[in-house]
Amino acid sequence: MTEAGQGSFAPRTGGTAGGSFTKGLRNGLPIGLGYLSVSFTFGIMAVAQGLPVWAAVLISMTNLTSAGQFQGLDVIAAGGGLVEMALTQLVINLRYALMSLSLSQKLDRRVTPADRLGISFFNTDEIFAVASSQIDPIGRRFCYGLAVAPYIGWTGGTALGALAGSLLPASVRSALGIAIYGMFLAIFIPAAKKSRAVLAVVLTAVALSCVFRWVPLFRGLSGGFAVILCTVIAAALGAVLFPVRDRPAEAGDKGADEGSGQGLREGGRTL
Repeated sequence: MTEAGQGSFAPRTGGTAGGSFTKGLRNGLPIGLGYLSVSFTFGIMAVAQGLPVWAAVLISMTNLTSAGQFQGLDVIAAGGGLVEMALTQLVINLRYALMSLSLSQKLDRRVTPADRLGISFFNTDEIFAVASSQIDPIGRRFCYGLAVAPYIGWTGGTALGALAGSLLPASVRSALGIAIYGMFLAIFIPAAKKSRAVLAVVLTAVALSCVFRWVPLFRGLSGGFAVILCTVIAAALGAVLFPVRDRPAEAGDKGADEGSGQGLREGGRTL
């Protein structure tokens, strides 16, 4: 086999090892520091809802999902059942299935199914963004290194918040609990300013939430099911009113595809 043929048909291996553990660890440090403040708030709110410190830490160790955990606290506080909790988590965390599917295309082919399951557990919005931004395919060492600091930051921040919440006065705990709402505002306001679709979805969800909270007919609906309905209805309305159009193929893309196909054919002739 000639050198040209090897270049055309060799499997993608992602360099020496798909990225080192140390490189992943360095990339994950900023994420871990950012998680500290958010999980600190979760720990305070969990204790305020009556959960013991160990339970709050265990939730963060086994879930690693900010929005799902905060909403789960509301379901627990309202006395919701397991079905309501499961449906709430399914709707809120459904995005992780799509992110994991996309990330699987970025993984080195040598990553085993067992490692893929382990990597999927640590897949959060920020970890997905960093992993997907890598130029070369990534291996298990890089992925596990990337997850170390965020996991420690999330669980450690929860422990610190839960311990502080058990010691601080109720007025201080209540004031610190407002931080989570500031985080959500910081997430969707910049996006809503740039996109009419995001703005419409956000306003629809807010309006529906007010209806479920204040209209007597819907006031008996539990918080978990209200979140499910708000999410599904607002997202469906956004998809209908603001559909994402397929990008038409450009001349440059077409030329690149033709050039790639020609290269494969030439490589095949050299075998």
